[in-house]
Amino acid sequence: MPSITFENVSKSFRDTQVITSFDAQIEDGEFVVLLGPSGCGKSTLLRMIAGLTDITSGTMRFDGEVVNEWEVAERRLAFVFQSYALYPHMTVRANIAFPLVMAAFKRWYHVPVVNSIARRTLMRSPEISERTARIATALELDQLLDRRPVQLSGGQRQRVALARALVRDPAIYLLDEPLSNLDAKLRTQMRAQITGLHREVGRTFVYVTHDQVEAMTMATRIIVMDHGAIQQIGTPDEIYRSPANTFVARFVGAPPMNLLPIGDEASGVRRADLATHVPGLALPDGDDLLLGIRPEKLRFHDDASGPLSATVVAVERLGSETLVGFHLDTAEDRPRTLAPETPHYAKVPADQPVTVGESCSLSFAAADVVWFDRETTRRLDPALV
Repeated sequence: MPSITFENVSKSFRDTQVITSFDAQIEDGEFVVLLGPSGCGKSTLLRMIAGLTDITSGTMRFDGEVVNEWEVAERRLAFVFQSYALYPHMTVRANIAFPLVMAAFKRWYHVPVVNSIARRTLMRSPEISERTARIATALELDQLLDRRPVQLSGGQRQRVALARALVRDPAIYLLDEPLSNLDAKLRTQMRAQITGLHREVGRTFVYVTHDQVEAMTMATRIIVMDHGAIQQIGTPDEIYRSPANTFVARFVGAPPMNLLPIGDEASGVRRADLATHVPGLALPDGDDLLLGIRPEKLRFHDDASGPLSATVVAVERLGSETLVGFHLDTAEDRPRTLAPETPHYAKVPADQPVTVGESCSLSFAAADVVWFDRETTRRLDPALV
Protein backbone atom coordinates (compact mmCIF):
# COMPACT_ATOMS: atom_id res chain seq x y z
CA MET A 1 0.00 0.00 0.00
CA PRO A 2 1.66 3.25 -1.06
CA SER A 3 1.93 6.47 0.84
CA ILE A 4 1.30 9.57 -1.29
CA THR A 5 3.60 12.59 -1.07
CA PHE A 6 2.95 15.96 -2.67
CA GLU A 7 5.93 18.28 -3.03
CA ASN A 8 5.05 21.82 -4.14
CA VAL A 9 2.45 20.46 -6.58
CA SER A 10 0.57 23.00 -8.69
CA LYS A 11 -1.90 22.91 -11.55
CA SER A 12 -2.83 25.59 -14.06
CA PHE A 13 -5.25 25.59 -16.96
CA ARG A 14 -3.73 28.23 -19.25
CA ASP A 15 -3.79 31.43 -17.15
CA THR A 16 -6.01 30.00 -14.40
CA GLN A 17 -4.20 28.69 -11.33
CA VAL A 18 -6.26 25.87 -9.79
CA ILE A 19 -3.79 24.30 -7.34
CA THR A 20 -1.06 26.40 -5.72
CA SER A 21 1.97 24.91 -3.97
CA PHE A 22 0.30 21.82 -2.50
CA ASP A 23 2.51 20.06 0.09
CA ALA A 24 1.09 17.12 2.02
CA GLN A 25 1.70 13.50 3.01
CA ILE A 26 -0.98 10.78 2.97
CA GLU A 27 0.17 7.73 4.94
CA ASP A 28 -0.49 4.07 4.17
CA GLY A 29 -4.01 2.99 5.08
CA GLU A 30 -5.30 6.47 5.93
CA PHE A 31 -8.78 7.72 5.12
CA VAL A 32 -8.03 11.29 4.04
CA VAL A 33 -10.84 13.67 3.07
CA LEU A 34 -10.21 16.66 0.81
CA LEU A 35 -12.77 19.15 2.11
CA GLY A 36 -13.63 22.52 0.66
CA PRO A 37 -16.19 24.58 -1.24
CA SER A 38 -17.00 23.96 -4.89
CA GLY A 39 -14.23 25.17 -7.19
CA CYS A 40 -11.44 24.97 -4.61
CA GLY A 41 -9.43 22.40 -6.63
CA LYS A 42 -10.08 19.22 -4.65
CA SER A 43 -11.46 17.19 -7.59
CA THR A 44 -8.58 18.37 -9.78
CA LEU A 45 -6.14 17.13 -7.14
CA LEU A 46 -7.88 13.73 -7.07
CA ARG A 47 -7.60 13.46 -10.85
CA MET A 48 -3.90 14.30 -10.60
CA ILE A 49 -3.42 11.39 -8.19
CA ALA A 50 -5.23 9.15 -10.67
CA GLY A 51 -3.16 10.34 -13.60
CA LEU A 52 -6.24 11.66 -15.41
CA THR A 53 -4.89 15.22 -15.19
CA ASP A 54 -1.21 16.09 -15.56
CA ILE A 55 0.79 18.06 -12.99
CA THR A 56 1.90 21.53 -14.07
CA SER A 57 4.80 21.69 -11.61
CA GLY A 58 6.04 19.92 -8.50
CA THR A 59 6.45 16.25 -7.66
CA MET A 60 4.06 13.49 -6.59
CA ARG A 61 5.46 10.27 -5.13
CA PHE A 62 4.07 6.85 -4.26
CA ASP A 63 6.26 5.30 -1.54
CA GLY A 64 9.02 7.72 -2.47
CA GLU A 65 8.95 6.96 -6.20
CA VAL A 66 8.10 9.83 -8.56
CA VAL A 67 4.89 9.05 -10.46
CA ASN A 68 4.33 12.28 -12.43
CA GLU A 69 4.74 10.47 -15.76
CA TRP A 70 3.11 7.16 -14.82
CA GLU A 71 0.14 6.01 -16.87
CA VAL A 72 -3.19 5.42 -15.13
CA ALA A 73 -2.85 1.64 -15.37
CA GLU A 74 0.51 1.72 -13.58
CA ARG A 75 -0.87 3.40 -10.46
CA ARG A 76 -2.96 0.47 -9.11
CA LEU A 77 -5.91 2.56 -8.04
CA ALA A 78 -9.69 2.59 -8.28
CA PHE A 79 -11.75 5.70 -8.98
CA VAL A 80 -15.38 6.10 -7.89
CA PHE A 81 -16.99 8.97 -9.78
CA GLN A 82 -19.73 11.32 -8.61
CA SER A 83 -21.92 10.28 -11.56
CA TYR A 84 -21.32 6.51 -10.90
CA ALA A 85 -20.10 6.09 -14.54
CA LEU A 86 -21.84 2.72 -14.99
CA TYR A 87 -22.27 1.18 -18.44
CA PRO A 88 -26.03 1.37 -19.10
CA HIS A 89 -26.12 -1.54 -21.58
CA MET A 90 -24.38 -3.93 -19.15
CA THR A 91 -25.86 -5.85 -16.25
CA VAL A 92 -24.74 -5.24 -12.68
CA ARG A 93 -22.64 -8.41 -12.91
CA ALA A 94 -20.90 -7.18 -16.08
CA ASN A 95 -20.31 -3.70 -14.63
CA ILE A 96 -18.66 -5.13 -11.51
CA ALA A 97 -16.55 -7.61 -13.47
CA PHE A 98 -15.52 -5.13 -16.16
CA PRO A 99 -12.09 -4.18 -14.66
CA LEU A 100 -11.17 -7.88 -14.31
CA VAL A 101 -12.31 -8.67 -17.85
CA MET A 102 -10.28 -5.78 -19.30
CA ALA A 103 -7.20 -6.77 -17.29
CA ALA A 104 -7.35 -10.23 -18.89
CA PHE A 105 -8.12 -8.96 -22.38
CA LYS A 106 -5.66 -9.80 -25.15
CA ARG A 107 -5.04 -7.38 -27.99
CA TRP A 108 -6.52 -9.69 -30.61
CA TYR A 109 -9.74 -9.99 -28.59
CA HIS A 110 -10.73 -6.60 -30.06
CA VAL A 111 -11.53 -8.23 -33.40
CA PRO A 112 -15.34 -7.63 -33.75
CA VAL A 113 -16.50 -11.26 -33.88
CA VAL A 114 -14.03 -12.41 -31.27
CA ASN A 115 -14.79 -9.53 -28.89
CA SER A 116 -18.19 -10.65 -27.61
CA ILE A 117 -17.15 -14.31 -27.39
CA ALA A 118 -14.03 -13.39 -25.41
CA ARG A 119 -16.02 -11.23 -22.97
CA ARG A 120 -18.55 -13.99 -22.26
CA THR A 121 -15.79 -16.57 -21.84
CA LEU A 122 -13.86 -14.37 -19.40
CA MET A 123 -17.03 -13.54 -17.44
CA ARG A 124 -17.62 -17.29 -16.89
CA SER A 125 -14.05 -17.98 -15.79
CA PRO A 126 -13.94 -19.24 -12.16
CA GLU A 127 -11.63 -16.49 -10.91
CA ILE A 128 -13.67 -13.58 -12.30
CA SER A 129 -17.11 -15.04 -11.54
CA GLU A 130 -16.17 -15.99 -7.98
CA ARG A 131 -14.61 -12.62 -7.18
CA THR A 132 -17.56 -10.77 -8.70
CA ALA A 133 -20.03 -12.84 -6.65
CA ARG A 134 -18.03 -12.31 -3.44
CA ILE A 135 -17.92 -8.53 -3.81
CA ALA A 136 -21.60 -8.39 -4.79
CA THR A 137 -22.56 -10.35 -1.68
CA ALA A 138 -20.47 -8.10 0.56
CA LEU A 139 -22.34 -5.04 -0.75
CA GLU A 140 -25.76 -6.75 -0.79
CA LEU A 141 -25.97 -6.72 -4.58
CA ASP A 142 -26.23 -10.47 -5.13
CA GLN A 143 -29.98 -10.24 -5.85
CA LEU A 144 -29.43 -7.50 -8.45
CA LEU A 145 -26.70 -9.02 -10.59
CA ASP A 146 -28.89 -9.50 -13.67
CA ARG A 147 -30.43 -6.03 -13.62
CA ARG A 148 -29.23 -3.02 -15.60
CA PRO A 149 -28.40 0.39 -14.04
CA VAL A 150 -31.67 1.95 -15.20
CA GLN A 151 -33.52 -0.54 -12.98
CA LEU A 152 -31.59 0.48 -9.85
CA SER A 153 -32.07 3.18 -7.23
CA GLY A 154 -29.41 5.82 -6.61
CA GLY A 155 -28.06 3.97 -3.59
CA GLN A 156 -27.89 0.69 -5.48
CA ARG A 157 -26.02 2.33 -8.36
CA GLN A 158 -23.54 3.79 -5.92
CA ARG A 159 -22.94 0.36 -4.41
CA VAL A 160 -22.33 -1.05 -7.89
CA ALA A 161 -19.75 1.68 -8.49
CA LEU A 162 -18.06 0.80 -5.19
CA ALA A 163 -18.15 -2.92 -6.03
CA ARG A 164 -16.47 -2.24 -9.36
CA ALA A 165 -13.72 -0.37 -7.50
CA LEU A 166 -13.31 -3.10 -4.89
CA VAL A 167 -13.17 -6.02 -7.29
CA ARG A 168 -9.71 -5.06 -8.61
CA ASP A 169 -8.12 -5.04 -5.13
CA PRO A 170 -6.34 -1.71 -5.77
CA ALA A 171 -3.72 -0.10 -3.54
CA ILE A 172 -5.49 3.29 -3.47
CA TYR A 173 -9.18 4.18 -3.56
CA LEU A 174 -10.16 7.60 -4.93
CA LEU A 175 -13.75 8.75 -4.37
CA ASP A 176 -15.03 12.00 -5.89
CA GLU A 177 -18.16 13.18 -4.03
CA PRO A 178 -19.77 9.74 -4.42
CA LEU A 179 -22.75 10.50 -2.17
CA SER A 180 -23.77 13.92 -3.46
CA ASN A 181 -26.65 12.53 -5.58
CA LEU A 182 -28.24 10.57 -2.73
CA ASP A 183 -30.89 11.63 -0.24
CA ALA A 184 -30.07 12.17 3.44
CA LYS A 185 -31.03 8.66 4.60
CA LEU A 186 -29.04 6.94 1.85
CA ARG A 187 -26.03 9.17 2.51
CA THR A 188 -26.01 8.05 6.13
CA GLN A 189 -26.17 4.38 5.11
CA MET A 190 -23.47 4.73 2.48
CA ARG A 191 -21.14 6.61 4.86
CA ALA A 192 -21.28 3.63 7.19
CA GLN A 193 -20.66 1.19 4.32
CA ILE A 194 -17.67 3.10 2.96
CA THR A 195 -16.01 3.49 6.36
CA GLY A 196 -16.67 -0.20 7.00
CA LEU A 197 -14.99 -1.06 3.71
CA HIS A 198 -11.98 1.04 4.67
CA ARG A 199 -11.60 -0.85 7.94
CA GLU A 200 -11.99 -4.17 6.14
CA VAL A 201 -9.55 -3.66 3.25
CA GLY A 202 -7.06 -1.48 5.17
CA ARG A 203 -6.06 0.47 2.03
CA THR A 204 -5.49 4.17 1.43
CA PHE A 205 -8.69 6.12 0.74
CA VAL A 206 -8.71 9.67 -0.63
CA TYR A 207 -12.22 11.09 -0.56
CA VAL A 208 -13.42 14.42 -2.00
CA THR A 209 -16.43 16.24 -0.58
CA HIS A 210 -17.80 19.67 0.26
CA ASP A 211 -20.02 18.10 2.95
CA GLN A 212 -18.45 18.62 6.35
CA VAL A 213 -20.63 15.91 7.94
CA GLU A 214 -19.07 13.33 5.60
CA ALA A 215 -15.61 14.67 6.39
CA MET A 216 -16.08 14.69 10.17
CA THR A 217 -17.65 11.23 10.39
CA MET A 218 -15.46 9.35 7.90
CA ALA A 219 -11.94 10.78 7.88
CA THR A 220 -8.89 9.84 9.89
CA ARG A 221 -7.47 13.16 8.68
CA ILE A 222 -8.94 16.13 6.81
CA ILE A 223 -7.23 18.48 4.37
CA VAL A 224 -9.26 21.70 4.21
CA MET A 225 -8.80 23.57 0.92
CA ASP A 226 -9.81 26.95 -0.45
CA HIS A 227 -8.81 28.58 -3.74
CA GLY A 228 -6.41 25.74 -4.51
CA ALA A 229 -4.43 26.09 -1.28
CA ILE A 230 -4.30 24.10 1.95
CA GLN A 231 -5.95 25.92 4.85
CA GLN A 232 -5.40 23.22 7.49
CA ILE A 233 -4.49 19.54 7.86
CA GLY A 234 -5.57 17.64 10.95
CA THR A 235 -7.85 15.10 12.54
CA PRO A 236 -11.58 15.90 12.59
CA ASP A 237 -11.28 16.82 16.27
CA GLU A 238 -8.31 19.16 15.64
CA ILE A 239 -10.07 20.84 12.74
CA TYR A 240 -13.22 21.40 14.78
CA ARG A 241 -11.69 22.47 18.08
CA SER A 242 -8.68 24.44 16.84
CA PRO A 243 -9.35 25.88 13.38
CA ALA A 244 -6.22 27.39 11.84
CA ASN A 245 -7.98 30.49 10.52
CA THR A 246 -11.37 32.13 10.20
CA PHE A 247 -12.12 30.33 6.91
CA VAL A 248 -11.86 26.91 8.60
CA ALA A 249 -13.80 28.21 11.62
CA ARG A 250 -16.67 29.34 9.40
CA PHE A 251 -16.58 26.38 7.00
CA VAL A 252 -16.49 23.53 9.52
CA GLY A 253 -19.41 23.24 11.91
CA ALA A 254 -23.18 23.44 11.50
CA PRO A 255 -23.84 26.14 12.45
CA PRO A 256 -20.26 27.46 12.19
CA MET A 257 -18.10 28.91 14.93
CA ASN A 258 -19.20 32.36 16.12
CA LEU A 259 -16.59 35.03 15.42
CA LEU A 260 -17.24 38.02 17.66
CA PRO A 261 -15.40 41.34 17.20
CA ILE A 262 -13.54 42.71 20.22
CA GLY A 263 -13.36 46.47 20.66
CA ASP A 264 -15.04 49.34 22.41
CA GLU A 265 -18.79 49.65 22.91
CA ALA A 266 -19.34 51.01 19.39
CA SER A 267 -17.43 48.38 17.45
CA GLY A 268 -17.70 45.07 19.24
CA VAL A 269 -17.65 43.13 22.52
CA ARG A 270 -16.06 45.30 25.20
CA ARG A 271 -12.83 44.08 26.75
CA ALA A 272 -13.96 45.35 30.14
CA ASP A 273 -17.11 43.19 30.03
CA LEU A 274 -15.06 40.10 29.19
CA ALA A 275 -12.55 40.78 31.95
CA THR A 276 -15.36 41.20 34.48
CA HIS A 277 -17.69 38.36 33.50
CA VAL A 278 -15.38 35.59 32.19
CA PRO A 279 -13.07 34.37 34.98
CA GLY A 280 -9.64 33.25 33.85
CA LEU A 281 -9.97 34.61 30.32
CA ALA A 282 -6.62 35.76 28.93
CA LEU A 283 -7.21 38.64 26.51
CA PRO A 284 -4.54 39.22 23.84
CA ASP A 285 -3.24 42.75 23.39
CA GLY A 286 -4.88 44.98 20.81
CA ASP A 287 -8.42 45.53 19.62
CA ASP A 288 -8.08 43.98 16.14
CA LEU A 289 -9.29 40.60 17.40
CA LEU A 290 -12.03 38.08 16.86
CA LEU A 291 -13.27 35.84 19.67
CA GLY A 292 -14.21 32.39 18.39
CA ILE A 293 -16.74 30.29 20.27
CA ARG A 294 -18.74 27.24 19.12
CA PRO A 295 -22.57 27.53 19.42
CA GLU A 296 -22.80 24.60 21.85
CA LYS A 297 -20.34 26.34 24.20
CA LEU A 298 -22.53 29.42 24.65
CA ARG A 299 -24.90 29.60 27.61
CA PHE A 300 -28.15 31.42 26.89
CA HIS A 301 -29.73 33.76 29.51
CA ASP A 302 -33.10 35.46 29.24
CA ASP A 303 -31.78 38.33 31.37
CA ALA A 304 -28.71 40.60 31.30
CA SER A 305 -26.47 38.41 33.48
CA GLY A 306 -24.05 37.41 30.67
CA PRO A 307 -21.25 39.52 29.17
CA LEU A 308 -22.75 39.44 25.66
CA SER A 309 -25.90 41.51 25.30
CA ALA A 310 -27.92 40.36 22.27
CA THR A 311 -31.28 40.20 20.50
CA VAL A 312 -32.85 36.97 19.23
CA VAL A 313 -33.41 37.14 15.46
CA ALA A 314 -34.09 33.47 14.61
CA VAL A 315 -35.30 30.30 16.34
CA GLU A 316 -34.83 26.90 14.69
CA ARG A 317 -36.33 23.96 16.59
CA LEU A 318 -34.64 20.67 15.66
CA GLY A 319 -36.39 18.32 18.06
CA SER A 320 -33.45 17.37 20.29
CA GLU A 321 -32.25 20.97 20.60
CA THR A 322 -33.01 24.52 19.48
CA LEU A 323 -30.73 26.83 17.50
CA VAL A 324 -31.04 30.44 18.58
CA GLY A 325 -29.83 33.04 16.09
CA PHE A 326 -28.80 36.34 17.65
CA HIS A 327 -27.17 39.67 16.89
CA LEU A 328 -25.00 41.39 19.45
CA ASP A 329 -26.29 44.73 20.70
CA THR A 330 -23.35 46.69 19.28
CA ALA A 331 -23.26 49.20 16.46
CA GLU A 332 -21.13 46.87 14.34
CA ASP A 333 -23.19 43.73 14.79
CA ARG A 334 -26.68 45.20 14.98
CA PRO A 335 -28.74 44.35 11.85
CA ARG A 336 -29.44 47.38 9.68
CA THR A 337 -32.00 45.85 7.30
CA LEU A 338 -35.13 43.68 7.48
CA ALA A 339 -33.07 40.81 6.02
CA PRO A 340 -29.91 40.87 8.16
CA GLU A 341 -26.78 38.92 7.37
CA THR A 342 -26.32 35.44 8.85
CA PRO A 343 -26.63 35.76 12.63
CA HIS A 344 -24.47 34.21 15.31
CA TYR A 345 -25.87 31.04 16.89
CA ALA A 346 -26.23 29.37 20.26
CA LYS A 347 -27.64 25.92 21.05
CA VAL A 348 -30.18 25.60 23.86
CA PRO A 349 -32.28 22.70 25.20
CA ALA A 350 -35.36 21.89 23.14
CA ASP A 351 -37.74 22.73 25.99
CA GLN A 352 -36.29 26.20 26.69
CA PRO A 353 -38.76 28.94 25.65
CA VAL A 354 -37.22 31.44 23.19
CA THR A 355 -38.97 33.95 20.96
CA VAL A 356 -37.74 36.11 18.11
CA GLY A 357 -37.22 39.72 19.16
CA GLU A 358 -36.53 39.10 22.83
CA SER A 359 -33.50 40.56 24.55
CA CYS A 360 -31.03 38.12 26.02
CA SER A 361 -27.42 37.69 27.04
CA LEU A 362 -24.84 34.95 26.60
CA SER A 363 -21.91 33.67 28.58
CA PHE A 364 -19.13 31.13 28.09
CA ALA A 365 -16.09 29.58 29.77
CA ALA A 366 -12.57 30.87 29.18
CA ALA A 367 -11.37 27.38 28.14
CA ASP A 368 -13.77 27.32 25.16
CA VAL A 369 -12.45 30.50 23.49
CA VAL A 370 -10.30 30.53 20.34
CA TRP A 371 -8.67 33.85 19.39
CA PHE A 372 -8.09 35.06 15.83
CA ASP A 373 -6.22 38.02 14.41
CA ARG A 374 -8.84 40.03 12.57
CA GLU A 375 -6.43 41.30 9.90
CA THR A 376 -4.51 38.11 9.05
CA THR A 377 -7.51 35.83 9.88
CA ARG A 378 -5.10 33.37 11.56
CA ARG A 379 -5.66 31.71 14.92
CA LEU A 380 -3.45 33.09 17.66
CA ASP A 381 -1.09 30.69 19.39
CA PRO A 382 -2.66 29.88 22.82
CA ALA A 383 0.84 30.03 24.36
CA LEU A 384 1.12 33.69 23.38
CA VAL A 385 -2.28 34.75 24.65
